[in-house]
Amino acid sequence: MNRIFLLLLIPQVLLCQGPKPHFEELVRHFDYDRSAPLDLQEAGEEDRGGVSVHDISYASPRGRVPAYLVIPAGQGPFAAVLFGHWMMPGSPMRNRKEFLDEAVLMARSGAAALLIDAPQVRPGFVEDQDPASPQSSYAAQQQLIDFRRGLDLLLARPDIDPKRIAYVGHSFDAHVGGILAGVEKRIQSFVLMAGSFASEEYVMDPLNQEMVKMRKQIGEEKIREYLARYAWDDPAHYIGHSSPASVFLQFGWRDEPISEKLARHYYHMFGSPKKIAFYEAGHSLNAAARIERVNWLVERLALKPVDEAALSQIPELK
Repeated sequence: MNRIFLLLLIPQVLLCQGPKPHFEELVRHFDYDRSAPLDLQEAGEEDRGGVSVHDISYASPRGRVPAYLVIPAGQGPFAAVLFGHWMMPGSPMRNRKEFLDEAVLMARSGAAALLIDAPQVRPGFVEDQDPASPQSSYAAQQQLIDFRRGLDLLLARPDIDPKRIAYVGHSFDAHVGGILAGVEKRIQSFVLMAGSFASEEYVMDPLNQEMVKMRKQIGEEKIREYLARYAWDDPAHYIGHSSPASVFLQFGWRDEPISEKLARHYYHMFGSPKKIAFYEAGHSLNAAARIERVNWLVERLALKPVDEAALSQIPELK
């Protein structure tokens, strides 16, 4: 688990020295042409108890984005949730399937959803084995722009309410969501699960032996070089700009890479309004986190109550 977290975090944590970049310059790294055609294509549709699950793809600057579009029964207008999955290697839910059952239950309460695959799980992706590679930084950049294009897709629909939009992101996609909270103001609510949002405290901790080993492996000079080139991938530069959106941070007590002290530090860095909660769980979190997350979204999005018994029966992540 710690090694996996490191592989995702290294390109993000090499951002811990030098002058703070200007926010206005950083956000330009996530610009795109909102007027470009979405070229929506559908590969199939499944009916899940009155909820329509569409297997779709749409155009984005770096290629097509595979996604599930979940639409409730009825005419709307519907709230909408963008879901971003974790990146745990070997997990069968290391893709857009992670939140599908949750999205279907929320659809029965009146929320549409868009669940996309991250670039790292799309066909043709080859992982760079260099621990100092910027590959995951560019993947995070691509994923964020792909989510913005997905938001364009949702808001082009007459049955979506633009005043009731939320984002849920886990691990890698919590990192993406931290940046998105500062960049994309069409989203009013964010749930960010087991994420890393400020790098310096983590990478420079002298008591963290994995980080000590990493600094020796990569070298201080290379760290400084990475800082200058990829500062735009550190959520710490964006999360203070999350207002007026509401942010709910979820963490596991047993998630070893993220201590309670570090998690609470992240919480204080976000704008208001905000909420934080901890669970008796590891990086995958658990059913209690799922139920509290969905109930928070129900309140934020003005939905009908969701079946908590059904929520608790969704299989735990592995």
